[in-house]
Amino acid sequence: MATTEGTTTGAIRLTRYARGGGCACKIPPGELEDVVAGLVAAPETAPERTSEARLLIGLENGDDAAVVRTPGDDGPAVVATADFFTPVVDDPYDWGRIAAANALSDVYAVGGRPLVAVNLLAWPRDVLPFDLAREVLRGGLDVAAQAGCHVGGGHSVDDAEPKYGMAVTGIADPDRLLRNDKGRAGLPLSLTKPLGIGVLNNRHKATGEVFPEAVQTMVRLNRDACEAALKAGVECATDVTGFGLLGHLSKLARASGVTAVIDAAAVPYVDGAREAVRDGFVSGGTRRNLAWVEPHTDFGDCDEATRLLLADAQTSGGLLLAGEVPGAPVIGELVPQREHAIVVR
Repeated sequence: MATTEGTTTGAIRLTRYARGGGCACKIPPGELEDVVAGLVAAPETAPERTSEARLLIGLENGDDAAVVRTPGDDGPAVVATADFFTPVVDDPYDWGRIAAANALSDVYAVGGRPLVAVNLLAWPRDVLPFDLAREVLRGGLDVAAQAGCHVGGGHSVDDAEPKYGMAVTGIADPDRLLRNDKGRAGLPLSLTKPLGIGVLNNRHKATGEVFPEAVQTMVRLNRDACEAALKAGVECATDVTGFGLLGHLSKLARASGVTAVIDAAAVPYVDGAREAVRDGFVSGGTRRNLAWVEPHTDFGDCDEATRLLLADAQTSGGLLLAGEVPGAPVIGELVPQREHAIVVR
């Protein structure tokens, strides 16, 4: 349900200072794959010091964080990630909370536990007052504390466009990781948060309407979902963020050598999402996501609005799991590889 706008700073609307918003400001997945193609260091060319540690999860399959096995092979693996973006809501405290939850999600998406984070802040110091930046940082600190994660400073730059996020370090059991390439035919697909965040954020940016359910969805940690997945023996997962459900699922299906079948009627949405699509509040990032997955997806008779929602660029979305966990709806299954990576029915 939408409410009238209310921020701690009155008239200043942070989303007006950003071209995009949240994870919708990501570089499109197709362009990004072209940029990073071939940037995996061969063992013979890697720096000698890396021989002391073993990279368990890296760039190859588009996983959510890097995971390194520490020397000695008898301790936990180290998880490292970074994530930041432009304002997704006007309230600075909420933006900080959302950005922190989104950055921490990358650790949970590989089965890890965050230990320490550092802030990443870009701020137009001659345009926006620093009391807003303080509120952003306070929001990030509060969510990190909720996650049991220390915040140890960070880095800031003077920039024309405000951006905030975190670089996060965590640990994980190297024998119980969640990764993109472990999907198997016969496994159900579960989604732990509803879709539609992107179109509601785009409506918020355009109109100032506030959507409390969307905010609460974005600030909710994926910690419980991660713990439930590990407890259930899940091995394959990713989080659903800027490339949308279909974009992240396409990477998972390709890495695992399977096809994903989605039951469109089983996918949950945040209240108001379909109305936002109907009224035209679809970001360019979402449309680029859809264009990228269309050649690899059999949509059957799926209507345009549903296609856009399935490709909607999420910010701090849920975990997509190859397995069942309590409280997460099953939205499809993995089947032996077919002509298309994804089939929507």
